[in-house]
Amino acid sequence: MIDRTIRRETDADIPGIHALIAAAFATVERSDGAEAAIVDALRDDDALSLSVVAVEGVQTIGHVAVSPVRIDDGTGGWFGLGPVTVAPHRQGGGVGRALLEGTLERLAEGGAGGVVVFGEPDFYARFGFERVPGLDYPGAPEGYFQALRITDSQFPSGVVHYHPAFG
Repeated sequence: MIDRTIRRETDADIPGIHALIAAAFATVERSDGAEAAIVDALRDDDALSLSVVAVEGVQTIGHVAVSPVRIDDGTGGWFGLGPVTVAPHRQGGGVGRALLEGTLERLAEGGAGGVVVFGEPDFYARFGFERVPGLDYPGAPEGYFQALRITDSQFPSGVVHYHPAFG
């Protein structure tokens, strides 16, 4: 059995991350195919706060991007999680769980106040994410925008603004 490693990206990982994201989102119904370009733009603008990969042997099988968000109430130290990517042939095998756990651990170590995510509600609820009344991302389908407090004692309120790379 090949050992799986969850770690921060290195420069050598970047081409594989781009290819992984493009392949994984190519058939996703709610995707416009821009996810790989978003991660590239975050990296180019030095707005990729955390980039975590899941690697088995020399193959990148998963990736999580984390970038700062701005919240209308002025709360700082919050981040947006995503895109979260697992190679299609590895989905359902615990890679996503390992990536999320590793990423949330790194955010806690860094003193993040909290994190928001736009994604599948049932998946993210497993990690403690929840819908927070008063914390909004306009246009998100019901339940698909959730938050998790990490070091903050309360949730912020207002509209959440992601980096312009998200369009």
